[in-house]
Amino acid sequence: MLNLERLRTLDALARHGSVSGAADALHVTTSAVSQQMGKLEREVDQQLLAKNGRGIRLTDAGLLLAEHAARILSQVELAQSDLEAHRGQVVGELRLSAFPTAARGLFPAALSALRARHPALRVRSSELEPEQGIAGVVRGDLDLAVVLDWYNKPMPLPGGLVKAPLLDDPAGVALPVGHRLADREEVDLGEFAEDEWITWGEGEFCHEWLMFTLRSRGIEPLVGHRAAETHTQLNLVAAGLGVCIAPLLGRHPVPEGVLVVPLKQRVRRHVYVVWRADADRRPSIRAAVQALRGAAESIG
Repeated sequence: MLNLERLRTLDALARHGSVSGAADALHVTTSAVSQQMGKLEREVDQQLLAKNGRGIRLTDAGLLLAEHAARILSQVELAQSDLEAHRGQVVGELRLSAFPTAARGLFPAALSALRARHPALRVRSSELEPEQGIAGVVRGDLDLAVVLDWYNKPMPLPGGLVKAPLLDDPAGVALPVGHRLADREEVDLGEFAEDEWITWGEGEFCHEWLMFTLRSRGIEPLVGHRAAETHTQLNLVAAGLGVCIAPLLGRHPVPEGVLVVPLKQRVRRHVYVVWRADADRRPSIRAAVQALRGAAESIG
């Protein structure tokens, strides 16, 4: 009889590609991972792992069993979801993430509402960029993730996930009060061809969106500063160091010396929450989505 926890360990190894990565995902030691895999190899009487330089790789037998393990664990998740739905109670643990401005703008109200309505539900939240949040849900490390699309650049979404919209988040351009366009009611992105941009980190989805959008308008962006947090970007704008895109969600309070001017392009982010389809019937998932939607409605 195959042991479920050992199959979970094998699945984590297959997903993360290393003993340390699997240990982090499972919240155990690397020694515990190695012990579980040793026991699993003895159970199936086949070698599942092989050395690969300083790391490890799955053997053909390991890859075969890992495919079965993923399906078995998905069925277990579905069974747990059905049982939780049958019981109809919002209990247990719920793990969710959001990108930083959504965590600031949505989590305080949403998580407070969850605690008040469902005191038996234990919620664990974290800030993660959209790609990391989606990967966490796919791996099973997270139950839900709040992520985003830009109006002209969708976020790739793997199969097996369900999503629900939360809000459309309008964005303007944050300018120093002394900027030449600060007295305008709205501006065009093409008017910032000579401006220095304050943007997100290299490779982040929002940074890649900004580069894509400006280049599509014939502008080669001049990037002066990078910061992950909206408020850090806005404070750099206040210091006269450039301009930045400023979505509504999570930007308040705007620092003194900064104006946010609407864009003619009606730039928007589509903010939504994703979870695994095999967990769709869990009352805790539905309760969390309801709480997040309530928080989003209060923003408008």
